[in-house]
Amino acid sequence: MNTSEKILNGIKQALTEGKATVNFTDNNKTKDVEEASTLTGSGLNIGGRVYFDDAFAALRYANPFRMGSRQVTYTGSAAQFVAKTGNAADATNPFTYPVTANSGSPNIATSIWQLPTRVITAQLPIRTAVMDDINGIDPAISNDLMLELSSLEAQSMAINNDQAGSTTTTTGGTDGLRGLVTYLTSTSAASYGTSGTAITNGIHTILKEEFSASAITYDDIVNAANLLPGQYWALPTTAWHLHPSLIAQLRKLKGSTGGAPMFVETGTEDGGSLVYLFGFPVIVNPYLDAPAAGKISGVLANWDQFMTIADAEEMNIKRFDQTAPGFITLFAEKRLASTVRNPFAGVFLVGV
Repeated sequence: MNTSEKILNGIKQALTEGKATVNFTDNNKTKDVEEASTLTGSGLNIGGRVYFDDAFAALRYANPFRMGSRQVTYTGSAAQFVAKTGNAADATNPFTYPVTANSGSPNIATSIWQLPTRVITAQLPIRTAVMDDINGIDPAISNDLMLELSSLEAQSMAINNDQAGSTTTTTGGTDGLRGLVTYLTSTSAASYGTSGTAITNGIHTILKEEFSASAITYDDIVNAANLLPGQYWALPTTAWHLHPSLIAQLRKLKGSTGGAPMFVETGTEDGGSLVYLFGFPVIVNPYLDAPAAGKISGVLANWDQFMTIADAEEMNIKRFDQTAPGFITLFAEKRLASTVRNPFAGVFLVGV
């Protein structure tokens, strides 16, 4: 069969079956052209074959906020959150039988807020030839896609301002998640935000410890730890999230010039410098801001109480064939919402 006939047959097969491979090797010969007897020895360009290792994607940092945070699934265009804020017991005289219903103390007051579902999308145009020629490209693409979406949601959860979109367009702006930077801060008291279903409701106030952005001190860390109420200290998901640059500052802290470091490396699995800090695990979080004036570079929280991530029950992935000749396009769509659930369960480290 000559070359033209092979191409014609390949076209017919592609039309009926979706794809075809045309082999130009002369079937009457016992060896392929690539293995002709004039090629001797081995090595690049002198007869050796090329080995294709499995494809891989460079490891991305998945969303660290999912480590310990409360995660739920839901269906709908919005998620509403409810916190009980009133005292069920009679604070003025709890050792009596009479109660005054619906007024005074006790009461069961609540605070509510509602957040719309946000959407993260990705499009991947892929050459059809690549799908066949590269070993392991399918899992490499799918794994990297999931990590890409995870890193995007982490950036939005950390630094997106859903009230002023022009300042954080790369993380979604008013179409993004409610990032930690959206919340108010105080050095004296935490509190719930206004109650209601508007996008301006539920902006809570979080306690903060301020530190010199260029020179954090040991006392700054002590003060931050002391701001977290004691009922959260022994819970299993209480942990620090620290930006890598802040971790580097803390590791360099010394008792005196040229003295021993304050956070000592002991050489054991759990005894590394800044692996634990005052008994709480340290999670490296590069999605927080590096130390600078007005920036949140660290958070100490009981994450199960502090943050809720609400995921839509389904994630859509669709394949579009031949959107351009020789290409297929994968479209992925992930829907979610996130919020600070309990403003009393976390403390910010903010640079000045």
